[in-house]
Amino acid sequence: MLPYLQKLHDVLNAAEAALAAREAEMLTSDEWDALAHAVAAATEPPPAERDETFTVEDGALVRRVVPRKGQPYEHRCPQEAFEAIAAAAEEAAGGFVLDDLRRATKLPWTQVAVAVAFLKERGCVVPAGGRKHAAASTCVYEDAMTEYHALHEEK
Repeated sequence: MLPYLQKLHDVLNAAEAALAAREAEMLTSDEWDALAHAVAAATEPPPAERDETFTVEDGALVRRVVPRKGQPYEHRCPQEAFEAIAAAAEEAAGGFVLDDLRRATKLPWTQVAVAVAFLKERGCVVPAGGRKHAAASTCVYEDAMTEYHALHEEK
């Protein structure tokens, strides 16, 4: 499936789950989180249509995105959260999607997305088809922390 069609499919699935839960009066924050994440992923410009940079500021990994169209934005991932996400990525045998790491760490979507984008940029994790990613080595945590501290030292 083409990437943009996959994104639209994910939004539709999340919206249907939220509507079904609302109808059953069982809507939880997980359903809303899933819908918010799917919408954010579907509306984020492709890498070729944005400039993305990472820095470490005040102990947090900061992802800044300047799309070719639209408004620039930034999100942060505190170091403790980054460490937890890197450890969860290392433990995810067979690969993972962002939701797997979010559930494993109980951290907000944005923090998980920032960490995974950085891990992908630095080659600690690699695409494994669709939205799935896989560890690039058996020591993702160590690689992630090396890259985090190297970025911090670039100041």
